[in-house]
Amino acid sequence: MGNMVYDGPVKAYDTALENNVDVTSVSGGEKTNPAWTSEIDNDAFAGALKQTLQKQGLLSGSGRYQLEALLLEVDQPMFGLDFEVTTRVKYILTDRDNGAVVLNETIAAPYTATVGDAFVAIKRLRLANEGSGKANIQGLVEKLSELQIQPGDISLAQ
Repeated sequence: MGNMVYDGPVKAYDTALENNVDVTSVSGGEKTNPAWTSEIDNDAFAGALKQTLQKQGLLSGSGRYQLEALLLEVDQPMFGLDFEVTTRVKYILTDRDNGAVVLNETIAAPYTATVGDAFVAIKRLRLANEGSGKANIQGLVEKLSELQIQPGDISLAQ
């Protein structure tokens, strides 16, 4: 989990998001089968997501904005020297007060681990999974930093 946490610089966010995002669900992941291949499970991805949001000053246990993450795909190679893994995660950020969807974005993030990173293939695949998960969470952080939430802009009323 720790290797998926985005620990880059803290970005500027709309003040409505600061300490106001609650991770409500993470689904679609798979547990690693020690006899087969490395995977990204829901708990590890949720933990990395929460730690990242906390470091960015966004996480709240009961925030106005609810974040759901659905791991749609973890595309992995079966064999090779360099392992490129691409994660596709759908993020949905909803305003708890009025039910408005603030963000509905699918992010695809590739990451390649080479023989130089790890000689043993299973470790190389784990590193590629973690790198792709981290890159995906970084993509979410970028999207959140671009959000502009103005009072009255988000409404279900016609």
